[in-house]
Amino acid sequence: MLDHIILTVSDVERSLAFYEAALKPLNIKFFMPYKGEDGHPDLWGFGDGKRACFWIKQGKPDPAAIHWGFMAGDEDKVDEFYKAAMSAGARDNISPRARLEYYPGYYAADIFDPDGYSFEVVHKS
Repeated sequence: MLDHIILTVSDVERSLAFYEAALKPLNIKFFMPYKGEDGHPDLWGFGDGKRACFWIKQGKPDPAAIHWGFMAGDEDKVDEFYKAAMSAGARDNISPRARLEYYPGYYAADIFDPDGYSFEVVHKS
């Protein structure tokens, strides 16, 4: 089970704006800035307001190194995410649809963020 992920981004302010907009339909929000010290980097945390599960940090992105997926409560939330992400500047990778090539009940959308990372929002029924 995944507890958290830290993503290296080229422009924290741009990524904060993008992820705040794109993740809003999933009720994932920015709420936890962490001031790094003793060699630990500054981090910006997203989650449910109590626990952060997705963090960003300033640095050199490596989009080929990672792919991840956020869970959506239903197919409509996948669609809402896709529209919000595209409006926030995402590039389409795979438009929302059933992914029967994986298994029945898998519905997802996949986009590229401002640094070129591919990530997915999925509902599994």
